[in-house]
Amino acid sequence: MKKENRLEEIPTTEQADDTPYRFDKGKPILPKVSQLRRKLADKAKREPRFRFYALYDRIYRKDVLWSAWCIVQRNDGGPGIDQQSIAEIEQFGAIRLIDEIHESLKSKTYQPQPIKRVHIPKGDGKTRPLGIPTVKDRIIQQACLLILEPIFEEDFLDCSYGYRPGRSAHQALDVIERNLKEGRTAVYDADLKGYFDSIPHDNLMKAVEWRIADRQVLNLIRMWLTAPIIEKDEQGRTTKKRPDRGTPQGGVISPLLANLYLHWFDRKFHSENGPFKFADARMVRFADDFVIMARRIDSRIVEWVEGKIEKWMGLAINRDKTKVLNAKEPGMTLDFLGYSFRYDKSRFPGSNRRYWNRIPSKKSVKGFQERLHELTSKGCKPVGEVVRELNWFLISWSNYFGTGYPSEMFSRLNYFVGKRLWQFMHRQSQRPFKPPEGVSWYEFIYKRLNVYQLKAKTRVQALR
Repeated sequence: MKKENRLEEIPTTEQADDTPYRFDKGKPILPKVSQLRRKLADKAKREPRFRFYALYDRIYRKDVLWSAWCIVQRNDGGPGIDQQSIAEIEQFGAIRLIDEIHESLKSKTYQPQPIKRVHIPKGDGKTRPLGIPTVKDRIIQQACLLILEPIFEEDFLDCSYGYRPGRSAHQALDVIERNLKEGRTAVYDADLKGYFDSIPHDNLMKAVEWRIADRQVLNLIRMWLTAPIIEKDEQGRTTKKRPDRGTPQGGVISPLLANLYLHWFDRKFHSENGPFKFADARMVRFADDFVIMARRIDSRIVEWVEGKIEKWMGLAINRDKTKVLNAKEPGMTLDFLGYSFRYDKSRFPGSNRRYWNRIPSKKSVKGFQERLHELTSKGCKPVGEVVRELNWFLISWSNYFGTGYPSEMFSRLNYFVGKRLWQFMHRQSQRPFKPPEGVSWYEFIYKRLNVYQLKAKTRVQALR
């Protein structure tokens, strides 16, 4: 008897061609894999309650694994606990590795290796734990992501912007600005304590099982969640533990799982009993960072959020960093994703109007200055090499922070960059460095050395 809702239109491993590996317009995903993803998305959209039960053989399809390898290769990243790097796999032969992975998944003998944990510094002097799976495990996680992502993307709500295809931090910032202009200036600015390390595994798996019924896929995810973590303690001793909560930052599939868990908070927020209905509130979420915006934030909203986050989801709110503010008050700023929103006076002479200003936050500017000091610190690097590294940093910083009204800030930072590089050149020379006659130091830095200048992106409408 034919099983209802079966996905006959999605090809199986035997039906899929795995050679030759030809890509569509330079994209790292093979055309047949893109077609598979579209069919999965269409199925998920047509049937919001359908549970997918035949996905495992799609994950170990060779064209899916090859596409996953190309994405992992493009993203680079360091070696895991086995010390095997991307370059070594290229030398070993990627096709040979894909064949090995295919066989281990098909025969169900695959076991993930332990995760290497390192700690990277944060801007506040603290560190953030980063888990690094082996390259082989990253390829399999990426293959799983290629299959699961289009399914869950059809469920995710518009308020979520982090780590989603076709969505960006700038879109989230634009929505915040629009809410402020519409009068939702009261803000609940939330901070979750160690979110990635505190997600309850049982609850997370229930969220996955809402859409996925394939036991082999569920088993893969459980193995990744409970894979041993190896790190060195403060005394330099190697420790090994198996986690019972969390999904390690650094894992390829971790952002999807983290988004999936908070998706249930998004749904509650927009339900009949949520703040979207009873307070006309709006939420903007980027991964585990979110703000709730309304015309008034009262105890009912605060208690609702705390009850859902802590009691219902088993997470913790960092009350030292979580705050309620009115962004329209003089001197008040709303900081989100590296930007500050302020209700400033117009700079046009004689104008008493105010506008919503959007500029890099103080913390972002401090990070910029610290990075610039690192790039131009005393050393033996040639000036040309320093300029190349500096330009990479300046271009990426300008691309991200160029929205809003950063022109005044960028002007000050460009001056700071020029002076800092000028000091670097003085230190490199045995005698005081002088530019050619008739050329100012500013012109020499930006015209002769071609140092990139921070530039604000043009806005369609200027606010006065």
